[in-house]
Amino acid sequence: MPYRPPLVPYETFVADPPDLPARSPGEGGTAVVGRAEFVGGDTSGATFKAALADGVTAVVRVEAAGDGVIRVRLAEDPQARTRSARAVTLVRPQAHPATVTADDRWVRVDAGAVVAEIRLDPWRIRFLRPDGTVLLEQDPGTVDISGRRRTLPFGRSTVDGVHVAWHESFVAPGDERFVGFGEKFTPLDKRGQRALMWNFDAFGSESDRSHKNVPFYLSNRGYGLLVDSGLPVQFDVCQSTHSTVQILAPDDLLDYYVLAGPTPAEVLDRFDLLTGRPYLPPRWAFGAWISSGFYPDSQEKVLERARRIRERDIPCDVLHLDCYWQVAGNWSDLRWDAEAFPDPAGMLRTLGEQGFRVCLWMNPYLMTGSPLYAEADRAGYFLRRPDGGTYVADVWHGSYPVSAIVDLTNPAAVDWFTGLLRPLLKQGVAVFKTDFAEGVPADAVAHNGMTGVELHNVYSLLFNDVVAQVTEEVAGHRAVWARSSYLGGQRHSAQWSGDVNATWPALASTLRGGLSHGLSGVPFWSHDTGGFHGTPEPDLYVRWSQFGALSPLLRLHGTTSRLPWDFPAETERLAVAALRLRYRLMPYLWSAAVQAARTGAPMMRALLVDTPQDPTAWTTDLQYRLGTDLLVAPVLDPTGQRDVYLPVGDDWIDAATGERHPGGRHLRVTVPLSRTPLFVRYGTLLPLVAPHPTVGDRPFRDLTLVSWGAVEGRTVVHDVDGDTVIEAFRDGDELRIRTRGPLLVGQLAFAGVGESDLPARSLLNGAAVTVVPFAGLFPA
Repeated sequence: MPYRPPLVPYETFVADPPDLPARSPGEGGTAVVGRAEFVGGDTSGATFKAALADGVTAVVRVEAAGDGVIRVRLAEDPQARTRSARAVTLVRPQAHPATVTADDRWVRVDAGAVVAEIRLDPWRIRFLRPDGTVLLEQDPGTVDISGRRRTLPFGRSTVDGVHVAWHESFVAPGDERFVGFGEKFTPLDKRGQRALMWNFDAFGSESDRSHKNVPFYLSNRGYGLLVDSGLPVQFDVCQSTHSTVQILAPDDLLDYYVLAGPTPAEVLDRFDLLTGRPYLPPRWAFGAWISSGFYPDSQEKVLERARRIRERDIPCDVLHLDCYWQVAGNWSDLRWDAEAFPDPAGMLRTLGEQGFRVCLWMNPYLMTGSPLYAEADRAGYFLRRPDGGTYVADVWHGSYPVSAIVDLTNPAAVDWFTGLLRPLLKQGVAVFKTDFAEGVPADAVAHNGMTGVELHNVYSLLFNDVVAQVTEEVAGHRAVWARSSYLGGQRHSAQWSGDVNATWPALASTLRGGLSHGLSGVPFWSHDTGGFHGTPEPDLYVRWSQFGALSPLLRLHGTTSRLPWDFPAETERLAVAALRLRYRLMPYLWSAAVQAARTGAPMMRALLVDTPQDPTAWTTDLQYRLGTDLLVAPVLDPTGQRDVYLPVGDDWIDAATGERHPGGRHLRVTVPLSRTPLFVRYGTLLPLVAPHPTVGDRPFRDLTLVSWGAVEGRTVVHDVDGDTVIEAFRDGDELRIRTRGPLLVGQLAFAGVGESDLPARSLLNGAAVTVVPFAGLFPA
């Protein structure tokens, strides 16, 4: 068990990461690439024979892996791959030509937007921009006055003669910022932190433990760095020494990619080319998901919830049924509790007629009390212990019976597992919540021979892949609502932050996690609105609902009720108003989602995505742009006060007051409980619709276009059926709107403009257009 500081009440975790072996005092074992011999170049890169300090010869390969992407591999075996590749391929490098030039001392590999420059003796690699300036350079290995190394050099380490890890270090200028690494709930800039790539059950989502790790980071110097490994890679981001980033990969090789920018959006685009584009969830998935909550449920209760949602005019597209649709104590054998749900097919038909999709909770663990357990165990469908026995683990941390873990490396187990899911989908279930999957113990053994360490992180990918594939087979889409993930997990569209506490500080931690994950290539993210554990006080429920309504995806869920009518009447009114605002913004949100799927840039955008030249944007982590034109600053405590930073480069209009502010400044705002701090970029053309009970899956109709400022502007409303370009031209007292594309604008409104500046005449595609009064985004 890893070392725990005394008096810190950490919960134990069945799948804690293994400690790396420790060298004895005075023991050697750090082997550096001291020099290398240039073996030769080809159309994509260069190969080197490297002499390690311990006398071992290794192979270094430096090659283009796409335009503006350089790949570096160090291994004894030139064919080595990450040990997790036995289960899933994480990175798919692109064939790309490179220009290789060499002399006796230097070799250059030119991949367009980035150039690798290698000195042979002593070995040193650095990465240059096309103009020759340094983008990133290897740290040669810091040595103190006693001759001891203080950083891990480019090379490998052994303990007792056994190879344990490869490593690399890079120089970190004092003002360099680092973001990414997956869904991390710590401050956005990871400088001074140590990021461990190991999926945890994160317990409250308020620490550096993460359900979703991505071995990738972005730098404000205009590059990204990606490590291809499913093992517990460690990134020491200027923690041991403030001048160096150290990467340690306990794998069979070191395999990393440097991705040129210069902007974060360009880096994320290149990241997608290596790891896959995000999967766009169906249009209805962007509506509200309302959960049964984590407590006993029944068919009668579900139908009553549905009736009250429609009766009270609460927008909702998805009803989520959590654990208790199954028999308690038998989770997760994927069978309806026949006593509580006597006619699930009839229930699903009724809900479908009311406009609801249904999501069911599930996980890849089977409790030993399930009637299915004995047969599945005999068939060998579960992970094993080293001695061959079934691995039964306390994956519920003592709160529920122990479980076995479905071995998704076993094709027969996959067939059995999907055979349990398929009838539910055919019955009318629309989507599954794929919970857990962080629990593969380090000493487990899989059907394909992988150890638990090798399988642990990528198991989440296998789990979500299996569920997504059978969902697509029957329901025609690949959406899942996933808790755990890893590198490449953007192909699993809807991810949420886990079991967050229902407290004000947890709201802030959750927001940081979402921004971090968005900067790691995952644009479609959500959280348990209201917090999961505990009961939120009424004001927190409203504020969290406002945050949820302006998040990429929205679900109300917790250990107690998150149904609006179970809170005071005024609380319900304000929470539902937030949901209605979301539904009014749906053309804008859907457009941002379509664009995110195409580019990999997040919907919920840390400010650095759009203004990377602004140093403040790299440390601002409690507010965000939703799409490019809305600035959201969730309220984080009961006072209703907070500081808001307005990004440089634009003026911003307070969506509630209409007041215009220049960018590049901080505001201290106080907002009533009826609204959240929301600003609109001056010049924005914002498409709105009247709120409906559901989003559905059809194109938007009867749009109102709101011109913020009644000035010239341009926007593109993206859709899978074709984009619509909307342009505004101001000529004196006349405003002309021109649209090109399938979207139909019915009427025009103005916001953030005084009476004296309103246009006297407005035209839409050359004809007079109806101008309607705008009641604002927060009507009374």
